[in-house]
Amino acid sequence: MNILLYKLKQLDVPILFILIIFLVLSTVVIYSATFETSYEGLYKNNLITFGILFIPMIGLSLLDYRVLIHRFSYIFYGIGILLLLLVSFNGMQINGSQRWLSLGGQAFQPSEIMKLFLIMALSNWLKKRDGQPIRIWNELIPAALIVGIPFYMVLKQPDLGTSIVFICVFVGILWVGNMQWKHILTGILFAFAAIAGIVLLYFFHFEMFSAIVKPHQLQRIQTFLDPLSDPDRSWHVVNSIRAIGTGQLSGEGYLNGLFIRGGFIPYSYADSIFVVIGEEFGFLGCSVLLMVYFFFIYRMVRISIDTKDIEGRYLIIGVISMFSLQIFENIAMHIGLMPLTGIALPFVSYGGSSLLTNMLAVGLVLSVKLHRQ
Repeated sequence: MNILLYKLKQLDVPILFILIIFLVLSTVVIYSATFETSYEGLYKNNLITFGILFIPMIGLSLLDYRVLIHRFSYIFYGIGILLLLLVSFNGMQINGSQRWLSLGGQAFQPSEIMKLFLIMALSNWLKKRDGQPIRIWNELIPAALIVGIPFYMVLKQPDLGTSIVFICVFVGILWVGNMQWKHILTGILFAFAAIAGIVLLYFFHFEMFSAIVKPHQLQRIQTFLDPLSDPDRSWHVVNSIRAIGTGQLSGEGYLNGLFIRGGFIPYSYADSIFVVIGEEFGFLGCSVLLMVYFFFIYRMVRISIDTKDIEGRYLIIGVISMFSLQIFENIAMHIGLMPLTGIALPFVSYGGSSLLTNMLAVGLVLSVKLHRQ
């Protein structure tokens, strides 16, 4: 009991405080996004779900993360792969994507929790080098396979946004895993070559390019490159940019967003919730949100720096990479900097699978802090 009380007192107060800010912020914005719509009342579900998930998050933080990773990381990874396989055979199809399983009448997205399982598996695999330079055949290639399998399975659903998160997690962990410079330069050159190949295919061999990508992915790419070329297809993106633009400095005011109230922004309570903040609270509201995210990421970086265990450091950097890419990707796609993809804004968008993964990820970070010595 004394050990339990000691651990509870050692929980990272700044991170807990930031999560409470996210709880209030997401509930308030979801209320606005669903006000006088058929989805009215989702803010109550969000409030209850968010509050309940504090329990497993704190419970996970009290467990020694090293025990979880050493004994169960590969088991969790295998479970995640099986869930993704189940999605491919018996998944729910929504808006042309087969990403969800029906569990007790509720939609569950296995690719979300797979992010966390992947971070744990990579941390366990790379820790054996104990900070020594990563070798290409012994560690790098097997690690790439660990990432490549779920990456391909999720990409086939199709879910490009989550697939990119897997790659970002992989790169982030390798970056702190003491990658050799020759491998880094090779990876950069390969990435540039791949991007150049995609660009050449799109502009000079469009038929081949359109045969490779999914129809809805091709539509999003074309919408990203020229939003005004087809107003019907770019309806979502153009309206998002206009809504955020009308917010100007201080916004139209709470519950006064014309684009939100008029139903011009699809999924404004979920993936497009940043548009609600931009229109109703303006540049100042968006800046406050980004500052909260900044301090959240900064706090995890500080915990990573203070952590002596290399495995714990890998774990935290993987979580940071996951959050950072999702924040950037979600905001960028609504202001025209990236193609539109189905990616949630962490802790703010409505969504049980995403919120569960995020809270458990924070629980692992807190566990690293509690057991860092």
